[in-house]
Amino acid sequence: MKQAIYLVYVALPVILLWGAKFSGKRFNDGFLSLEQTKAIQGFLAICIMLHHIAQKTCASWIQPQTRIVHGLDMFVPIGYLLVSIFLFFNGYGVYKSYHTKENYLDGFIKKRILPVVLALYTTTVIFFIARLLVGEKMDAKQVILYLTSIQLCNPNTWYVIVLPFFYLAFYFSFKFIKKDGLAVLSATAFVVFYMLLGTRIDHNNYWIRGEWWYNCVFLFPVGIIFAKFENKIIPHLKKYYWVYLVAALLLFYPLYIYSGFICNIFGYYGDNWGAPDTIFRRRVSLLSQVFLTTEFVFTVLLVNMKVAFGNKFLKFMGTITLEFYLIHGLYVELFGWQFDGGVPSPYHIKYVLVYVLVVFALGVPSAMLLKRLHGVILRKPDAITSHSRKAA
Repeated sequence: MKQAIYLVYVALPVILLWGAKFSGKRFNDGFLSLEQTKAIQGFLAICIMLHHIAQKTCASWIQPQTRIVHGLDMFVPIGYLLVSIFLFFNGYGVYKSYHTKENYLDGFIKKRILPVVLALYTTTVIFFIARLLVGEKMDAKQVILYLTSIQLCNPNTWYVIVLPFFYLAFYFSFKFIKKDGLAVLSATAFVVFYMLLGTRIDHNNYWIRGEWWYNCVFLFPVGIIFAKFENKIIPHLKKYYWVYLVAALLLFYPLYIYSGFICNIFGYYGDNWGAPDTIFRRRVSLLSQVFLTTEFVFTVLLVNMKVAFGNKFLKFMGTITLEFYLIHGLYVELFGWQFDGGVPSPYHIKYVLVYVLVVFALGVPSAMLLKRLHGVILRKPDAITSHSRKAA
């Protein structure tokens, strides 16, 4: 029964390739279209779920050795790579919308930022109730920290905390700076400043608590820059497509190994053993991961230029990515051996494949209910995921 989890590696290609179409000698000119990006988001939402379950089952720095069950090991270290694609779409999407939709910035905060913040706090309340029900003890200070999300009540929410700030940086840059290039530079500078700030903050229990808060966020301005110059970039990529594709495919794994080597040598955790050059170490490690995430997204885009992914299942998943991302972790915690924070989980599922199926089976309808709830509150049923570049 333990070996059954490897069926995941059969199911994922089937899910991704079902209904996919190869463009042959031509190109898939809709590789950044609404339909295509929704399909990618839907698939990545499932992979992110597997990443979180992998952390609960086979991450050696999280689980005691006696609790480790192998099978999803591949998913343990790749969460930031998966999220990097969403960040690229976020940046690409807001820039394209700004230049194609009249008066796009009017109501930007309400339409683009408020739904993300609402999703964050509705799921925070749900997690807070769950923590009380599983028996976590809290004093008044802890209650405030959890309900404000200053300390993450839902442990998977870093992305939806930082994303609104990036959107605000985009909003203010393009609202008050008339030159497009300078506005792009301003939005990019904000993200770079955030990354540099992150490397100055030691690991903690609050915001920017670790490198995963900033090691892939550079793809947000990369998406903006790509959108700005796509009329020049895409024809160039088409002209030398096979050279770029082969180079990208051959380079990814060595770069992945190299980044891992750099992070092991320099690392993000010098604060744990009093390294005198902790900030420098973090920035060297961060730079290697910036190169890796950029190359990874570049590779995905190149593949998409030839293969049109999409089927009804992925299209459906693409409509609930934000909600699924935020709520599936509740079931990851409830059915793991320990709830986040140290309280034993009430319903530990021993077999990892069953664990995966239960989390997915409960996460999907929960996400659908959340989407409907958010729609009622915002009086706009598709407010959160109507755009293809919304986060997973």
